[in-house]
Amino acid sequence: MAKKKTDAPTTEQLALSELTIEQRQIEGLSLSTIVRRRFFQHRAAVTSVVILVAIILLAFSSVGTIIGGTGKLAADFETNKIILDGWRISGWWPFNWYENYPIVAPGGVPTWEHPFGQDTLGKDIFARVMRGIQQSLTVVFLIGTLSTVLGGVIGAVSGYIRGWLDNLLMRLTDVIIIVPGLILGAVLGRTVGGNAISLGVLLGFVSWVGLARIVRGEFLSLREREFVDAARVAGATNSRIIFRHILPNSIGVIVVNATLVMAGAILTETALSFLGFGITAPDISLGQIISEYNEAFKTRPWLFWWPGLFIVTIALCINFVGDGLRDAFDPRQRRMPKSSSLWTDAKKMFGGKSTAKR
Repeated sequence: MAKKKTDAPTTEQLALSELTIEQRQIEGLSLSTIVRRRFFQHRAAVTSVVILVAIILLAFSSVGTIIGGTGKLAADFETNKIILDGWRISGWWPFNWYENYPIVAPGGVPTWEHPFGQDTLGKDIFARVMRGIQQSLTVVFLIGTLSTVLGGVIGAVSGYIRGWLDNLLMRLTDVIIIVPGLILGAVLGRTVGGNAISLGVLLGFVSWVGLARIVRGEFLSLREREFVDAARVAGATNSRIIFRHILPNSIGVIVVNATLVMAGAILTETALSFLGFGITAPDISLGQIISEYNEAFKTRPWLFWWPGLFIVTIALCINFVGDGLRDAFDPRQRRMPKSSSLWTDAKKMFGGKSTAKR
């Protein structure tokens, strides 16, 4: 008798049928590809990246920048003009942030020639705000870079090695944490601060403690995984296990928290410069501009609006980018929710009627 053909599914077919639509979409893709696809699904994060890049290009291309030198004002007796010490890269905006110009409109109100207005000395506010954005972004970049490197390395070593070294490093973080960051930054800024680079470096060396604790917790969990045991059996050294095996698996947590540190850094720099402990004259920052023109808030509010607007915009953009990276690196985040589902959840939250049948 001939055997009947069975239509029973194979093991591979059963396993494939259990995969969700999202798992089929990411099957065979690298982690970087998956993260990139998820990030570009986050509209707020992508929009924030575009706005942030536009602000950076506008700030550095409009008034140019200075490389090297002390950045202090000096007199050029050949041209009878005030110049800055350093190599000046010019921009397309015709006015400088440190020179006084004839006041075009009464009271320095915004005009086509000076769209952000002028102060009582005739300085162009657009040029000053663009230079302030440059300095504030320089501080943010330095704080984010140094705190990420220091926090990542210290947290990794502490979480993997443990023992007396872990206790020593964690007690060091406790000492730094109990001191208010604004007070510590004010003391350091008044002592050796004054410009963007020194202020960013000093704040970067004291902003790593939160990230170090988070990375330590990740390493305490990952060091017990099977791939770490396999690396030990294969003869890998501790440094290789830390930086080649465990650290890449913690990159998501590090990147997301780095963006949060950078978002808080611009607010810290603004507060210090506003109080006079951050970037000082002849250079300027957004916080210093607000501090300089705070008394003119009622009479000439445009002197106060523009630096405040850019501070809020930059901080929001960095926060939205951090949210997008968090969703992209989170393995539990399968798909971005649709607007209809968000609206339904909002109605349920605020007591809306449910359309589901009882």
